Amino acid sequence: MVGKGVPAFALTGLFVLAAFYTLYFARDVLLPVVLAALLTLVLTPVMRVFDAARIPKAIGAAIVVGGLIGSFGVATSLLIEPATEWMAKAPDTLSRLEVKLWTLKRSVEEVSKAAEQVEKIAGGDEKPKLQATQRPPLTSRIVAGAQKVLLVAAPTVVLLYFLLATGDLFLRKLVKVLPTLADKRRAVTVARTVQDELAVYLFTITCINAGLGVVTGIAMYLLGMPNPLLWGVMVAIFNYVPYLGPLVSNIILTTVAALTFDSLAQTLAVPAVFFCLTFIEGQILMPFITGRRLTLNPVVIFLSMLLWGWLWGVVGMLIAVPIAMTFRIICEHVEWLHALGEFLGSERTEIPEA
Repeated sequence: MVGKGVPAFALTGLFVLAAFYTLYFARDVLLPVVLAALLTLVLTPVMRVFDAARIPKAIGAAIVVGGLIGSFGVATSLLIEPATEWMAKAPDTLSRLEVKLWTLKRSVEEVSKAAEQVEKIAGGDEKPKLQATQRPPLTSRIVAGAQKVLLVAAPTVVLLYFLLATGDLFLRKLVKVLPTLADKRRAVTVARTVQDELAVYLFTITCINAGLGVVTGIAMYLLGMPNPLLWGVMVAIFNYVPYLGPLVSNIILTTVAALTFDSLAQTLAVPAVFFCLTFIEGQILMPFITGRRLTLNPVVIFLSMLLWGWLWGVVGMLIAVPIAMTFRIICEHVEWLHALGEFLGSERTEIPEA
C-alpha cells in the first residue's frame, strides 16, 4: 500500500510540471499579460499624478499609452538605420576583427596564416559561399522579427491601457469575493504592498538604466565611438539583465572599439570607461537608491534568469528579476512563506513582522 505522503508528493510534482508546461507553451498569451502588468506598475506613479490633477483615468491612460508609443516610435526611427547598417556589416566586421586580434597576439608568420584563413572564410572557399546563399536576406529576417514583436506588442499595449484605465478594479473584485473580513484586509495589505514596492523598484531601475544609457552615450561620443546613441540605448536595455547584460554590452563596445580605432590605448579606453560606469551604477548607486528591502539573493537572480530565459527567451530574462521581486514581496507578507522569503532576500534584508 502506498504511504500517505507519496500521493501528495506526486500530486505536487505533477502540478509543478503542469505549471512549467503551461508557462512554456502558453507564452504567446501569458507574455503580453505579464509585460502589461509590469508596465502598469512602472507607470503607476504617473497615473497617480493624473489622479491628483483630477484627470479621468481613461484620459490619463490614453495619454500615458500614447506617450509610450510615441517615445518608442521616435526611438525606433532614430535607431533603425544605424542598427540595420551594423547588422549588414556583421560578416565583414567579424572577419576584420579576427585579423586585428591575430595582429595583436601573434607573430608576423601567424598573422599571415590568419589572413589566409580569413580569406578562405570570406570568399576563397566554396562551401561557406553555399552556406551564405542559403541564409534568408537581411530584410526578410528584419520583417520576420518585426512581426513577432508586433504580435507581442499589440496585445500588451491594449491590455496596458485597460489596466491603467480601470485602476483598482481587480483588487475591488478580489476583496468582494473573499469570505471573511480578515481575508479582505490581508488581501488589500498584500496587494497594496506588492503594488507600491514593485512600482518603486521598477520605476527606480528604469530611471537608473536610462541614466546609465545617457551617460554611456555621452562617454562614447567623447571617446570618438560611432553611433553613440545606439550604444546608449543598447546599454540601457541590456542593463535590465543583471550581470549578463553589462558583460554583453562591454563585449560589444570593446569589439566596436577594436574595429574603429587603430590605437591600442583608444581601444582599451572604451571598455575601461564603461566598466567604471557600470561599477559606480551597480556597486554604489543601485544599493544606495534601492536600499536593503529591494534586494535579492544573487543566486536567486541567476536561477530566475536561467528559468525565465528558458521559458520565454530574451524577454523572459528581462523580466526575471521583477518576477522574482514580486514573489519575494508576497512571501514577506504571507506568514507561512516567511522562510522562503528569507531565502530569496539578500543577507542584509530583514523580514518584517507579520
